[in-house]
Amino acid sequence: MSKVFKLSPTSRPLSSSPRQTLDGIPESPDSTLGPRPCEPSPEIKNIMVTGGAGFIASHVLDRLVRWYPEYNVTNFDKLDYCSSLKNLASVDWRSNYHFVKGDITSSDFVTYLFSEKKIDTILHFAAQTHVDNSFGDSLDFTLNNVMGTHVLLEAARIHGVRRFIHVSTDEVYGEVDGEDVTEDTVLAPSNPYSATKAAAEMLVRAYTKSFGIPTVITRCNNVYGPHQYPEKVIPKFICMLMDGRKLTIHGNGQNRRRYIYATDVADAMINILHKGEVGEIYNIGPGQELSNLELARSLLRAFGRDPDDVNNLEFVEDRAFNDSRYAIDSGKLRGLGWSPAVSFQEGIAKTIAWYRVHGLSWWGDISSALTPHPLKQLAQVEFVPPVIAGTRSSFFPSSPPQSAPNGVAFGGRLARSSSIEYGRLGVTLGKRTSMDQQTSLYGTSS
Repeated sequence: MSKVFKLSPTSRPLSSSPRQTLDGIPESPDSTLGPRPCEPSPEIKNIMVTGGAGFIASHVLDRLVRWYPEYNVTNFDKLDYCSSLKNLASVDWRSNYHFVKGDITSSDFVTYLFSEKKIDTILHFAAQTHVDNSFGDSLDFTLNNVMGTHVLLEAARIHGVRRFIHVSTDEVYGEVDGEDVTEDTVLAPSNPYSATKAAAEMLVRAYTKSFGIPTVITRCNNVYGPHQYPEKVIPKFICMLMDGRKLTIHGNGQNRRRYIYATDVADAMINILHKGEVGEIYNIGPGQELSNLELARSLLRAFGRDPDDVNNLEFVEDRAFNDSRYAIDSGKLRGLGWSPAVSFQEGIAKTIAWYRVHGLSWWGDISSALTPHPLKQLAQVEFVPPVIAGTRSSFFPSSPPQSAPNGVAFGGRLARSSSIEYGRLGVTLGKRTSMDQQTSLYGTSS
């Protein structure tokens, strides 16, 4: 029998009054919300947002919690290097918001949490997303993006969820040379990251067909804005400029991407949650299309530096398998009544203003993210026999956790040595030096 991890009743918000500022920042990057775009659904009561302390999901959570006090919203996040509970300062005191620290690959804890919180709706954002990292630690991407999605789908099947929204990426289409691609385009991922996202999509669609799980898939352009960890190009360039550095350009700088502001994506997700049709896929875009070189020069101008001065730019070796262009058609989503509201010029101005205050301190030491080719350390891999069916996996502690000071229990992988045995996958990932910290029994929400 699987071990049950009881959540303390005190796992509700830690404070009962609003936090107007956090280190000088207003309570939210978009602290004054207009009227909510959709009326609440009577079918939605208890929502789980995975990866809610991350970049995009934190903006969605901010809107969900503040616009819809009728909904109970649980933020389920393992607090990886690129996430921060500071992102939730606008909502962490509200009575309809809850935070639970845990790992989506921990099936026993996920299943228990669905039952304990009576989850009926899932917004699945949690994923490893940085392409460069996927070349250095691709197995971690498979574990989080594929197995994690599978664990959530199983829990959704067991508990009969009413809506499962899976957040994917436009990169699953692969390189786009011609016209914007629509949702029925054949997938052609070209790197380990996009391949794992495509694989996760296949599971989602299979669970809809095989078990009738009511799923919706989204695929989005590159997103930018406050809260984004500076391994991605826009916050990375901003932080480099604030630090007086040259901007490093991969290859010849002609690779093109489209950029959309975070709150526009959050609004799209709110629309899809309430109006999206089960079984459908929605592209979210198009944003402003720029080459990497055009983007760098526009940011140089914003910082008052000469975009034509060769001393402000450094061309470096191109990233492996760097697709030249992504381009998606979002006509289906616009049919739900959504359209982007923030221009690129306005969004960049807001983003620069936020990073000027917080960019060099929000996550601690970000120096490794500002290198031309940041890579996570490659995990050592050793093939081992799988765990015999019916035996306990080393994913779980041998006894339930006691009450933490803040009452927030953690469910996930428990590190008892310098390596974790994933018997169900038949591999051992060795020497994960930070694992003991990531898998302590208790999380904190302050």
